[in-house]
Amino acid sequence: MQPQIDIGALPDDQPYEVTSFARRHGLTIPVADAVLFAKGPSPSRAACDTAALALLCAVAQYARKQGGR
Repeated sequence: MQPQIDIGALPDDQPYEVTSFARRHGLTIPVADAVLFAKGPSPSRAACDTAALALLCAVAQYARKQGGR
């Protein structure tokens, strides 16, 4: 009998693959790669998720400020 492997459930300490990280947060591949690169050689998924959320919030805030011009 072969063991069941759930590929979708990775531990938090496993690094993200760039395309899955980009898809998860709605980022382009270059932007996702930059976020992951900025977090260091082996960041936790939680740290990367937090960085992506901070980036998206900053972009939204910038867009709101630009709309008032």
